Amino acid sequence: MEIAKMNYYFTGALIILFVLLCFMQPAYPRNEYLNEYGVRCGELETRIEKEDRDTNYTYSDSDYDSDNYRLSFTYRKYLGTDCKTSKENVAIKQQLELMKMCGRVNSNPSLAHNENFNLLVSKCRGVTPARDNTRPNDSKSHWDNLKDNYKKENPDIKVMGDKLLLPPKDYKMPVPE
Repeated sequence: MEIAKMNYYFTGALIILFVLLCFMQPAYPRNEYLNEYGVRCGELETRIEKEDRDTNYTYSDSDYDSDNYRLSFTYRKYLGTDCKTSKENVAIKQQLELMKMCGRVNSNPSLAHNENFNLLVSKCRGVTPARDNTRPNDSKSHWDNLKDNYKKENPDIKVMGDKLLLPPKDYKMPVPE
């Protein structure tokens, strides 16, 4: 009769997974408003490395091991549009977004008194949104006009969005069998 043996590989893998789960953080949604949309012009990296050599050259009479370190700088340039164009595109996107939202910010005076919104209020100061005044006040949407024309052509058909016809009060609903 064989006694059940514990699988140490599985137990080790479980312990490692639990330890990794302790260090994990939740994934939060990103807000795409006013960010740089991944614009990177290049990266500069500074690195200090210890040189490991198989052969030890001794240039002095002392008995200590000398550690050689090397300082290196690396610059990576990413391919694509140039940095100036990318930064201009990001600035234009931010300005368009501010132009759309500053009307709401300026119409809400309570934001000016809230210190959390100081930067937003300062960016929107003096921005007045332009309204589209080409549309008459009494006009409906194109969809409403199409729907009205359809109802005139087909008066016997009920169209979605019309007033709901309720049954009379003494109407009894059918009972399921």
